[in-house]
Amino acid sequence: MLKSLLICDYILISKISVKFETGLNIITGETGVGKSIIIDAVNLLIGEKASNDFVRAGAEKAIIEGVFDISGNQNVINFLGENNYDISDELIIRREISKKGGSRSFINDSPASLSHLKELGKFLIDLHGQHEHQSLLRTETHLKLLDNFGNLEWLINEYREHYFKLKKLFDKLDELKNSEKSAKEKRDLYEFQAKEIDAVDPKPGEIEELKRKINILEHSEKLYNNTLRMYEILYENENSVYDQLIKVRNILDDLSKIDKVFADLKTDTSSAITIIDEISKFTQSYNSRIEFSPELLDSYQERLNSLLLLEKKYGGSIDLVLEYRQKIEREIQLAENFEEEIKKIEKTIEEERAKCTECAVRLSEKRREVAERISKMIVSILTELGINNSRFEVVFENKKTNSDRAFVKLGDDFYEAKIDGFDRIEFFISTNPGEDPKPLPKVASGGEVSRIMLALKTVLAKSDRLPIMIFDEIDSGISGRIAQKVGIALRNLSDFHQIIAITHLPQIAGFAQSHFVVEKKIKDGRALSTIRKLKDDERVYEIAKLISGEDITQASLESAKELIYNSN
Repeated sequence: MLKSLLICDYILISKISVKFETGLNIITGETGVGKSIIIDAVNLLIGEKASNDFVRAGAEKAIIEGVFDISGNQNVINFLGENNYDISDELIIRREISKKGGSRSFINDSPASLSHLKELGKFLIDLHGQHEHQSLLRTETHLKLLDNFGNLEWLINEYREHYFKLKKLFDKLDELKNSEKSAKEKRDLYEFQAKEIDAVDPKPGEIEELKRKINILEHSEKLYNNTLRMYEILYENENSVYDQLIKVRNILDDLSKIDKVFADLKTDTSSAITIIDEISKFTQSYNSRIEFSPELLDSYQERLNSLLLLEKKYGGSIDLVLEYRQKIEREIQLAENFEEEIKKIEKTIEEERAKCTECAVRLSEKRREVAERISKMIVSILTELGINNSRFEVVFENKKTNSDRAFVKLGDDFYEAKIDGFDRIEFFISTNPGEDPKPLPKVASGGEVSRIMLALKTVLAKSDRLPIMIFDEIDSGISGRIAQKVGIALRNLSDFHQIIAITHLPQIAGFAQSHFVVEKKIKDGRALSTIRKLKDDERVYEIAKLISGEDITQASLESAKELIYNSN
């Protein structure tokens, strides 16, 4: 709700500060005193363009500031969070208009763009009269209003469940088709690469083993000579290490018979003899296996070069080459099996599309039932508000499409659909006999529009999420009897919204829960507009003035009291 409004140096206003209340706030005042100026100031808070002509003569700038209670208004809270504005239960919007030209805007004391004010305005205020900020004139709001009125959220959620499943299937099909195209384009290359890798047939760890074998072959002569020399030193020569250790062991055997301390040394020597024997046998065996084969060395080198080339071309290591080989094998197989895979997904799509279509049709049927109820209710209320012989229709459109990526299919026809179904609706109305209904934004202007909006809002009140409604000159062209009906409608609507309405009719003013009067005064030769909240006795006087003009009679005072009493 709009808690307070501060206006400084704006047109005829020097400075006013007004606190509005919940429920029905009525503004009255004589013609030309500046009632609509206050509404225009509110309009600036929701993004309307400003002119330096708005700045009061002699002032440097005009200031308009509104303080809103946004507790529970999740749309506003989400907007503030998404755009990095401070969040609390209060929202402060301020416009400053410079006499030199240009204006500045602030949201919770942070600089803001006009586009942000307009976005916020969509979540805060519905302004009816001479202004454009009217949610019901925006076609995109009609479907949501109808769904909210009919409590169709459960049907919409059921539809969306199938909608999103189908969307994932469409995305998967697109991905598969794109992959198919790419795979077919690359299949020849993949097959060539697979043959190249398979021709070499690399094995994990093979390069390290080849390098070891090449190293051995390259040093075969050295290996032969040194192992032969080792065998001779250790075992083959007359004074070999093996023979010398045998002699040492025999000596230790004699010594241990004399002194037992040599027994352990004899054992150690026996162990050494065994080790030398094993080393000698290994060396002799190794020496006998040494190959001197330039041909084998060349084949190893050639094999190594082939493996290193694969590493360079396909990943940097044999493990990565083998991993790449598996990948292209899958791509080759996929390219060969795409048609079958695509058919499987297309079959699943048809099954899921049938479910999505069923939900969309049930949702559409329920919407048409709700639309019929809304139409009858609105026509009834319009009649009460003095607009006889009106016709109100909710026009449905289900648009066909040639795209096979459609979420709804009826027979052989595909239909456009979004997350809220395949219905596109718009409110149409006719207020004169013999005229066909036209789109709501094209109906007559002025008080008739305000009464149409009032009728719509009365029917859709519970489903409309905007907290503030402003009606400027809602009583234009209506009689006293109808004015009372308008007052009742406004009072009922104020159970769901904060209402701020300008009126000249006492029958409407009598329903006010908070009554404000705008007055024009002359100070220092200049006109000033002011606004103040009326006390109960002042209300009687103001409504009496609306009844009889400046010449207030006892009868008009009594009539004013009766209007207030009956309205409550």
